[in-house]
Formats: sequence, C-alpha cells, structure tokens
Amino acid sequence: MLDEEMIEAFELGDDANETEIHTDTDEPIGNVKISVEVVAKIAGIAASEIDGVSAMHKSFVGGVAQKLGKKNSSQGVKVEINEEMTTIDLYLVVEYGVKIPELAWNVQESVKASVEAMTGLNVAAVNIHIEGIDFGKDIDLPEE
Repeated sequence: MLDEEMIEAFELGDDANETEIHTDTDEPIGNVKISVEVVAKIAGIAASEIDGVSAMHKSFVGGVAQKLGKKNSSQGVKVEINEEMTTIDLYLVVEYGVKIPELAWNVQESVKASVEAMTGLNVAAVNIHIEGIDFGKDIDLPEE
C-alpha cells in the first residue's frame, strides 16, 4: 500500500480517463482508470446535497430505469473527459423561491471541489441547466 507521502503527483495519462501514479522516484507504478459514470455519480451526489436543488432532471431513459426499480444517481449529469480537462453538465429541478444564480454558484463550487478531490481530474467547467421548478405541492398550472 502506498503512503500519501510517496505519491508525488497524479498526471492524466494517454487515455482521457486514465491516470498514472508516480512515486518520489518519478517512475509510473500503475494506472488508475476512472469511468465517466463514476465522475457523473460524484457530481450528481454533490449537486443534490445543495439546499435548493429539488432533483436532477430525468431523461426518458432515466424515468424508465426508475420505473423498473433501478436507481441512477447520475441521472441529469453529462460528463466529458479529454486529455486536459473535464466538463460537467448538470440538469436540475430547483425549489420554488431560491435565488437561481446563487444556487448555481454553490452547485458549481461543490461539484468542482468534489470531483477534483476524489478523482484528481481537472474540472474546467460545470454548466448548470435549470430544467424545472418544484413548487412543493401539486398546483394546477395552465397547460401550454
């Protein structure tokens, strides 16, 4: 097992989701492959923990999976990883009455910090897409 002191740096490998671990001798000792789905789950959990986020927006596929009894903590999250940066898109439903710019900033900061801390990837952008508002109760709204 590696000591934290032995690990000098994490560097992105040739594969976009592959990381080489270097020791103080600067020779690679192995590769760590981080799945896009893992990054999406980390981002989804970090976003859902922010006050004012009601839910992650469900796509048709996500809705079908939930009806079939499968829980997907990465629904409403799109992740792109390339050699130098990671971009995350989050599709959110927010609670009625929240200040959306403030909420978006909090989500961006939380997701960026969580993904970078847990994976070592460089997060270049966290894009927020507000897809709906949760009124907290059923309200009859006029149909469009």
